[in-house]
Amino acid sequence: MMGLNNMLMGYQQRIESVLDNVLPRATLNPTQLHGAMRYSVLEGGKRVRPLLVYATGETLGIPVQQLDIVAASIELIHVYSLIHDDLPAMDDDDLRRNKPTCHKQYDEAIAILAGDALQALATYLLASSSAYHLVAEKRLQLIGLLSLASGSRGMAGGQAIDLASTGKELTEPELEYMHIHKTGALIRACIQMACICADDITDIQQHNLDRFAQCIGLAFQVRDDILDIESDTETLGKTQGADIAANKVTYPSILGLQCARQKVVDLHTEALHYLADFDGAADNLRHIADFIVKRLK
Repeated sequence: MMGLNNMLMGYQQRIESVLDNVLPRATLNPTQLHGAMRYSVLEGGKRVRPLLVYATGETLGIPVQQLDIVAASIELIHVYSLIHDDLPAMDDDDLRRNKPTCHKQYDEAIAILAGDALQALATYLLASSSAYHLVAEKRLQLIGLLSLASGSRGMAGGQAIDLASTGKELTEPELEYMHIHKTGALIRACIQMACICADDITDIQQHNLDRFAQCIGLAFQVRDDILDIESDTETLGKTQGADIAANKVTYPSILGLQCARQKVVDLHTEALHYLADFDGAADNLRHIADFIVKRLK
């Protein structure tokens, strides 16, 4: 993945193995559902969210194996959201990660069930996995945080606002509110959940890492809006120009392309400011921030 160093690429390979292990085998009944789950999760994706979990753990001195289930659970929620976003009743997309979307490869009913099952699996892993060693109180905190970030006050709520806003005019603060929930809530959860796993973290450290997450979460979305205009379908791995075709409000449509680019730069600068008090252990968080604002897909 362009822009990531060897350690981050190692984390990327690690999460692929973890996901492969936690997903039910495709030969296990119901085989079609399990096949759809594995089809959607494996062999594709930037894995930005798991990388954020691992890089935050690195910053705080958390053993990497303690974070595998947290990283996997967040990625499962993310993929479930992609499956459902692509459905005809939502964004109606035919391509995701350079291959047919789940409902195109299988059918709409199986795609809905695959998303439902991935969401349930994420919670199950946090509650019961023996692959990480956390007391019940911390497991409950993780489940509560991920559930909040995924639900009506987070990702699902942001998607509902997005659907209701199609074809309408929004102000920049209204658009930012939508994306803080739709995209930003789950990215923020990556940092917050890693912090829960830390044995020793100060309130100031937690605040600064949370503010870093908020900045890069919004930067991620603004960059997405720009790429929908500037990139192409093959590079993106999904349909280029989909936002314009769907008459969606984006940062370029409100601010203009040049001002949207500047907003990404400003958010990136602010994000790095919140890492200023961390030493070299936070360098991979800095690398991820760089990747987010420079990525081509």
